[in-house]
Amino acid sequence: MKDVNILVEALPYIKKFHKKKILIKYGGHAMIDKESMASTSRDTVLLKYVGMEPIIVHGGGPEISRSMDKLGKEPKFIKGLRVTDEETMDIVKMVLVGKISTNIVSQINLHGGQGIGVSGKDSGLIKASKKPTHKITDSETGIEEEIDLGLVGEIVSINSSILEMFTENDFIPVISPIGMSDDGNTLNLNADTAAGEIAKETDAEKLIILTDVPGVLKDPNDESSLIQKIKIDEVDDLIEKGVISGGMIPKIETCVKAIEGGVKSAHIIDGRLEHALLLEIFTTNGIGTMIYK
Repeated sequence: MKDVNILVEALPYIKKFHKKKILIKYGGHAMIDKESMASTSRDTVLLKYVGMEPIIVHGGGPEISRSMDKLGKEPKFIKGLRVTDEETMDIVKMVLVGKISTNIVSQINLHGGQGIGVSGKDSGLIKASKKPTHKITDSETGIEEEIDLGLVGEIVSINSSILEMFTENDFIPVISPIGMSDDGNTLNLNADTAAGEIAKETDAEKLIILTDVPGVLKDPNDESSLIQKIKIDEVDDLIEKGVISGGMIPKIETCVKAIEGGVKSAHIIDGRLEHALLLEIFTTNGIGTMIYK
């Protein structure tokens, strides 16, 4: 009887999100742990079979850093952005397109879906421009200097027509977050930002970001202090109070921009939890933090 009640609880959400695009950003545990990736991929296929149109954007920062270490190249970050020279860019492409994307596609296909890997360069999916030089101030001398981040980009435009073609033909696109500049250079992009921009341009109903934390916590040391819902006009106050801090700030800012661009709701959920996607979409309370208008 309990199983039947779960199905009945899910019915309104199956109806509500039928033929709607759900943008899922794979990150954290769901990327590193093989079992978690398999479980998340299976749940994504289930979304497709009940009538939704999932689109995946994946990250890969830790895996890129591990590959750099193996090749004797030291990863370097400035304000959370990876300094990307030509050699690092080759590693980024190898890991994102050649390894992670193909692994996710394989898992989707294994569970009966039709996964298809695309990078931001395919059919001009993501056009980007090189980020301007980054100004940093030396803490000891107080001298400000400009740092060139190399082949790091910011998104100019999204060609959503290629994604429409895939979703209309029952494919699940798996997108690697690299872009192409007007001069043909490959640029490294922030995966959260790419997910938010693609969610806007594809008129996604939801943006779901999988992380390794339960969501936004009032007390970072107390997982029971989860804030389940945040209105976008409350975000600045929560940042000012320090409730939203560190690496959570860019994720929340991505969610806010996506909602301002037409996405109905954005969710930050714990990808370490089995069936996190299904619990967030098909249950009344959900499991993470929802950001909405």
